[in-house]
Amino acid sequence: MLKEFRDFIARGNVLDLAVGIIIGAAFTSIVNSVVADLINPIISLFTGGLDFSGLSIVLGEGPNAAQFAYGKFIMAVINFLIIAWVVFLIVKGVNTARRFAHMEGKEEKAEDPPEIKLLTEIRDELKNRPAV
Repeated sequence: MLKEFRDFIARGNVLDLAVGIIIGAAFTSIVNSVVADLINPIISLFTGGLDFSGLSIVLGEGPNAAQFAYGKFIMAVINFLIIAWVVFLIVKGVNTARRFAHMEGKEEKAEDPPEIKLLTEIRDELKNRPAV
């Protein structure tokens, strides 16, 4: 059983997944900082510092009454949308940079369509055939 466990852990997929989770955890703090420290202050300028997190409906009476805190849910949805947008922009920027890096130093060569390749092969075969 120990050998099976070792083989399982040594698979590339498990190691890739572990690296992805570790990088994802580190990336989360970066994205949260971008949203909390850069994006939210800008949004606060336009909304006047509007914060929905205090909105709730008290269900029942007394100090131990339950609260339906819909404002926190609204803020969670807004934060999710902001985070999703920031991640989208980061991924888009990285993909653009990669595409630019791959294009740099390469001359673009237009490939012939498959039909042209096939016709060229047929022509070459006919040239190489002995005359009948």
